[in-house]
Amino acid sequence: MNAQLEPVARRPRLGFLGVGWIGCQRMQVLAESGLAEIAAVADASCDALEQARACAPQARPARDLAGLLAMDDLDGLVIATPSGAHAGQAIAALESGLAVFCQKPLTRTAAEARQVLDAAQRADRLLDVDFSYRYVAGVAQLREAVRTGELGELYAIDLVFHNAYGPDKDWFYDIARSGGGCVMDLGIHLVDLALWIAGAPAPGTVDAQLYAAGRPLQAPVDRVEDYASVQWRLDGGASVRMACSWRLPAGCDAVIGASFYGTGGGAALRNVGGSFYDFNVERFDGTSSTPVASPPDAWGGRALVDWTRRLAAGGRYDPAAGHLLDVARLVDAVYGR
Repeated sequence: MNAQLEPVARRPRLGFLGVGWIGCQRMQVLAESGLAEIAAVADASCDALEQARACAPQARPARDLAGLLAMDDLDGLVIATPSGAHAGQAIAALESGLAVFCQKPLTRTAAEARQVLDAAQRADRLLDVDFSYRYVAGVAQLREAVRTGELGELYAIDLVFHNAYGPDKDWFYDIARSGGGCVMDLGIHLVDLALWIAGAPAPGTVDAQLYAAGRPLQAPVDRVEDYASVQWRLDGGASVRMACSWRLPAGCDAVIGASFYGTGGGAALRNVGGSFYDFNVERFDGTSSTPVASPPDAWGGRALVDWTRRLAAGGRYDPAAGHLLDVARLVDAVYGR
């Protein structure tokens, strides 16, 4: 395969593996950006392939990963398949010389994440995951405020992601295929935000309480959870509290937030009116708040666009991908693995 390692005149040629709702949405955003050529699409569903080619009529169709890897002119692969397949698919693509952008979670376990990262490093290929909430307008400023000490000494982080609905695909409820329930599906975004904004966790205890249909689960869990309450500490001593759920009777579609509190002020990302898509970012000083960013904001595909821009500029393996292992290790700790 011809994954480019230096800037070239043509746009990167990308294959899309899995073109269901999320895969098609990301592909549409990338097509509109003009940064890459959508050269191939693969899905086991003929209907999904037909819909994808309506967005990218020039894309060659394939039924599976093998069909994509048989094409000798791709530079990268975008993966949006069930979670349990991610590790094997990513490693196969990397070993074939392709850069990889994967939907979250990258893998089900930290051991799998280590294998994928090792493959990316051996192949010297760009690897990233669609942690899309980093790209909501105002979140970069929030991170800057935390990292530069504008909020003073950070001592508390509150994270929440309650979804009034559950996933509509059966594989989400099979722990062998999904790796976990609401933490793997929703909470992993919060874990990423906390670690990316404030730093990696201390190698201490993660206190996690997981529930399924209102009943507590014992670690290591062997079924998917639909509610989780988790607490841990960062290296600097800040306390992190996280709650996430499927089908919680929250009185709205979703409750999503990431709040950061320091000795000199606070800042938060919060969804607006129960929306899955609209967010405010604000700074706090006592009882007063200052807006940083607000909707409308089309943030959904920005992570893929950023990865594509780096690939087009000749991006090789980025050591910052080691963050993905930090996230996976903390999620493992939540599940008692």
